[in-house]
Amino acid sequence: MPTLDRHDDVFVLDLGDGENRFSPDWLAAVDAALDEVEGADGPRALVTAATGKFFSNGLDLAWLLDHADQREAYLGTVERLFARVLCSPVFSVAAVQGHAFAAGAMLALAHDQRVMRADRGFWCLPEIDIDLPFSPGMSALIQARLSPQVAHVAMTTGRRYGGSDALAAGIVDAAVGEDAVRSAAVELAAAHAGKAGPVLGTIKSRLYAPVLALLRGRTAPVG
Repeated sequence: MPTLDRHDDVFVLDLGDGENRFSPDWLAAVDAALDEVEGADGPRALVTAATGKFFSNGLDLAWLLDHADQREAYLGTVERLFARVLCSPVFSVAAVQGHAFAAGAMLALAHDQRVMRADRGFWCLPEIDIDLPFSPGMSALIQARLSPQVAHVAMTTGRRYGGSDALAAGIVDAAVGEDAVRSAAVELAAAHAGKAGPVLGTIKSRLYAPVLALLRGRTAPVG
């Protein structure tokens, strides 16, 4: 399950050491961690990281298959997580040390910046290959954070981007060695810790208002 630690002005949210799929319990734990970060006083920033082979493999499709009657509520919870990160009142950096697929790739996009491992791991939107269309909110998020051509290729072909390719495409802001992913993300986040507060949240909320409206448009959260 996700854990939260603080290093000076930077909170580090570790998503876990497995596939880090978005189960309801996992989503609740991430939401609680964000409550703590946003509720803290003084300068602060957020790094979202993980441990092991995966940053996140996205939706918990097995859970969703077993709980088809909760599909809309579940997807609403996921999309509200994207919205929350996108307009967070703290500066956020995703430290992508492993594979970021589907909703995991979108979660990374919702952060202000991204650092990715250069030599291994892929960022990928494989929905075209698993016959799963993007929701309007997910489509809007991707298009808001990527250039039109990169969004088109990523969404219609399911291309897998390694760290260097992701940097060249503007998907990530830095591609570094394995041992430097988290430290580089912390350094980037720390540089903007003093910006935390309602003004930053308001700027991002207005910048992404149409995206946020779509992401927040589903039914109530699970439970």
